[in-house]
Amino acid sequence: MKYWAIVPAAGSGKRMGSDAALPKQYLRLNDRTLLEHSLLRLDGLDILSGIVVVLAENDAQWQDLALDLAKPVITAPGGAERAQSVFNGVMALNELAAEDDWVIVHDAVRPCVRISDIQKLVQEVSATDTGGLLAMPVNDTLKKVSPDSMVETTLNRDHLWRAATPQMFRLGLLRQALENAIAGNISVTDESQAMELAGFNARLIQCSPDNIKITYPEDLAIAATVLSIQQENDRQ
Repeated sequence: MKYWAIVPAAGSGKRMGSDAALPKQYLRLNDRTLLEHSLLRLDGLDILSGIVVVLAENDAQWQDLALDLAKPVITAPGGAERAQSVFNGVMALNELAAEDDWVIVHDAVRPCVRISDIQKLVQEVSATDTGGLLAMPVNDTLKKVSPDSMVETTLNRDHLWRAATPQMFRLGLLRQALENAIAGNISVTDESQAMELAGFNARLIQCSPDNIKITYPEDLAIAATVLSIQQENDRQ
């Protein structure tokens, strides 16, 4: 049994408000792009056999990255939606991986995920038949609002979690779940949702809240602070 990683990096990052010619995964955080930071975190996993990076058809930045990774990297074409991109990444592994191999899917724009959290995910999820994902319990009060931004009700947060990545599933099951969602024209926002629709339950593994996703411009400054604190802690 082997472990593989897929990094969907075919998005345009519209909510960042950045230049359309520079998708957010190529925005710089300190001395590297967001994508490079995320790949380096995955590259720190000794068990990993290889990484698939899913790229947009018109990607003009990938070839200019000076990657120095220990793990083999291959690329796959992106799709119009995340599910299609991840499915393409899974298909790129068909001739390399077995049906029971594990696939670890990680967002290109989560540069601060802790390697220790990924290791915890791998250790705990490997004992399951299906898979699981990193997540964080919701600690804010949640409001359901109307289309005109008026509060309708307050939600009970006791059993609510914020899904993060990596998410880790068996290759064969994940491929079938994504294929079903795509064939049914069902928009799924992560791999766990596709697995849920296929009748499988994923295990939640709590991760550090600093595993943030870069979505808005102000997130870059937060991520820079997080990386600085992590690096300082590593030196101690």
